[in-house]
Amino acid sequence: MPKLIKNGRVIDDAAAILVLDETQAPEALDLPAGPVFVPFAVWQAHKGQLAGQAGVGVWLDSHENVEELAADLDELPAIALNFPKFTDGRAYSAAALLRTRYGYKGEIRAIGDVLRDQLFFMQRCGFDAFQLKTGKYDDAQLEAAVASLQDFSAPYQAAVDQPEPLFRRAQRAA
Repeated sequence: MPKLIKNGRVIDDAAAILVLDETQAPEALDLPAGPVFVPFAVWQAHKGQLAGQAGVGVWLDSHENVEELAADLDELPAIALNFPKFTDGRAYSAAALLRTRYGYKGEIRAIGDVLRDQLFFMQRCGFDAFQLKTGKYDDAQLEAAVASLQDFSAPYQAAVDQPEPLFRRAQRAA
């Protein structure tokens, strides 16, 4: 079973990520049973059937806008944001928008080309679950990745996880 880092712990992940190929139409798709993240196009086509179902989340690709999902956030326990390659950072902004502008409280999961070196910064933007590349990390490396979430004790900049910059939080001598 694949592993997931969620809320600072390594856990088994039973959720499938449904990916469509070019020949599949979202409207004609048979949805799998169990916990699943469906592409945004499938969510739009089957929203009436999927809304409020436990274990069903939506994943957005980097070119898709979170604004289009804003009206449905109350019905979604989890949203996955895809990193098609590690150099594509649009999902950082999407996570920050979900947390700040839309007040989303559910799980925000990083999927795709997710690397250990990015976890701390993803967490600062609002991600709370990380699905690292399958087969790239063993259990010990995943535990080290969890420890890396604490690499910096006091970040300088303001972010989703700490809205006050360090200079506003620091006590100054008179």
